[in-house]
Amino acid sequence: MNALVATNRNFKLAARLLGLDSKLEKSLLIPFREIKVECTIPKDDGTLASFVGFRVQHDNARGPMKGGIRYHPEVDPDEVNALAQLMTWKTAVANIPYGGAKGGIGCNPGELSVSELERLTRVFTQKIHDLIGIHTDVPAPDMGTGPQTMAWILDEYSKFHGYSPAVVTGKPIDLGGSLGRDAATGQGVLFATEALLNEHGKTISGQRFVIQGFGNVGAWAAQLISEQGGKIVAISDITGAIKNSKGIDIPSLLKHAKEHKGVKGFHGGDPIDPKSILVEDCDILIPAALGGVINRENANDIKAKFIIEAANHPTDPEADEILSKKGVVILPDIYANSGGVTVSYFEWVQNIQGFMWDEKKVNCELKNYMTNGFKDVKEMCKTHDCDLRMGAFTLGVNRVARATVLRGWEA
Repeated sequence: MNALVATNRNFKLAARLLGLDSKLEKSLLIPFREIKVECTIPKDDGTLASFVGFRVQHDNARGPMKGGIRYHPEVDPDEVNALAQLMTWKTAVANIPYGGAKGGIGCNPGELSVSELERLTRVFTQKIHDLIGIHTDVPAPDMGTGPQTMAWILDEYSKFHGYSPAVVTGKPIDLGGSLGRDAATGQGVLFATEALLNEHGKTISGQRFVIQGFGNVGAWAAQLISEQGGKIVAISDITGAIKNSKGIDIPSLLKHAKEHKGVKGFHGGDPIDPKSILVEDCDILIPAALGGVINRENANDIKAKFIIEAANHPTDPEADEILSKKGVVILPDIYANSGGVTVSYFEWVQNIQGFMWDEKKVNCELKNYMTNGFKDVKEMCKTHDCDLRMGAFTLGVNRVARATVLRGWEA
């Protein structure tokens, strides 16, 4: 099931639980604006190349729209729509004053030189500069983009509008980026896991974890969890997978992964088939890689008691049903991985105030938001007698619906 179908399904279930009227339900689904632009640049060899850039702005009832810009060869409009919509609900669950957006350019960043990427980013910014802005739509990095991309957007946008560091987040620290932003999603996963375990009378210390994915989120989550005494018994990434029932030495693995571009060949554990990572014996499973990895094929074999969705949409709805019958507790992506967008919000706030925080304050505020967010989700679970995923969706949809009605926008 693709991301758009699953997101729409969850939205419709939440709307039904909340008793929204059909007109309001329909208007909440329709994107505010979809932008498509042609970006033509001279390549380094003097030839011209054309790329399609786009931005889906889903909803701005609660504040400026927020979402990533990805550079990827297969940019599927349906997926981008789903991710923009998901950002609307995610920012509402996190209780930060944003709506959702998503965008990108259909290109293969690996085949472009740095100067070609810079030209492409600047042309894209020229085409959309009057449709984004500090109080309109605030982009951030996503697949294939990073702090440098944000720096180019900031510079190009500032040529038209004056110096505006708050127009993008995920910037380099030297240009107004926030301390703690790099670790934010992983740090949020830690705080979310603590909140969930606390509810069940447990702590991270002594629990056995399996993490799928050792990119930014997986690596930070692994490091922070092991610092809290959690035992990480298996980890996989694109290169391979390793297992050590006594617990993997994370600092050594981080060093190895940096030197060898992945976890493959690490001597502090036995190599296993990456396909089996999700069904390894553990207490807590953290999918932190791709979507759709937990499905009806493998759901019955999952041994974890808790699943923390650090990736976007890792669990198919069919797997959801199988797992809930088994009594597995799933902490949904829309809450569990919202640490990144929350610290992006802190970055935006710091830029607007022109006053930067130290890392301790960033993490302290993030913990507050994640802890309160969990309480709000649980409250919705009680009110509507539903699981955590529906609790989070009803919370998000309800906040957006209330803002829409209060502003007098309902049809």
